[in-house]
Amino acid sequence: MHASAVDFVLDLVQNSVEAGASLIDVEIDESTEGVTLQVSDNGCGMDAAQLARALDPFRSGGAKHPSRKVGLGLPFLKQAAELAGGEFRIESVPGRGTMVRAMFPASSVDSPPLGDVTTLFVTLLGMVGECELVLHRKRASDGLSYTVRKSELAEAAGDLATASGLSLVRQFLASQEEG
Repeated sequence: MHASAVDFVLDLVQNSVEAGASLIDVEIDESTEGVTLQVSDNGCGMDAAQLARALDPFRSGGAKHPSRKVGLGLPFLKQAAELAGGEFRIESVPGRGTMVRAMFPASSVDSPPLGDVTTLFVTLLGMVGECELVLHRKRASDGLSYTVRKSELAEAAGDLATASGLSLVRQFLASQEEG
C-alpha cells in the first residue's frame, strides 16, 4: 500500500510518462479541509472502455506491463480517497490527455500523511526525461504558494540528469517548502 499521499502522485506521473505526455502538470494543495492532489497530462488519453479497465484492479492494459495481469495504481488511489471520505475524479479524452484528482480530508484518520514533497518533486524532475513538468504547491496554514517549471529549473541549475543539478534543485525546493 502507499505510505503517503505523495506516493500516489509518483504513480500518476509515471502513468503520464508512459502515456507519452510531453506536458505534465502536478498540483499539491494543503488546505484546512485536507490535501488535494491533481495530475494532468497531454498524453494519449483513454476512451470509456480503457478508463473502466484502468479503474479495475483485476485488469491491466497489458501494453505497459506485459507480464502483469493487474494494475493497482488508480484503483488504490480511488479506494484510498473514498475510504477516507474524500473524493476521486478522473477525466480522459483520447488524443488529448488525462486528469486525475483526489482529495483526502484533514478530518479523517484514514487519510494518508502527505509525505515529503521536496523529495517527490526532485524524483519527478529526474524521471520525466524530456517532458515538461509544471509543479504547483500550496499550503494554506502558512500561505505557501509556488509554481516551478522543469525547463526553468534546468536553465538555472543545469542538467537535471546529473547529481549536481538535482542537488541544486533540491536545495531550492527545500527553501520554497520552508516558506
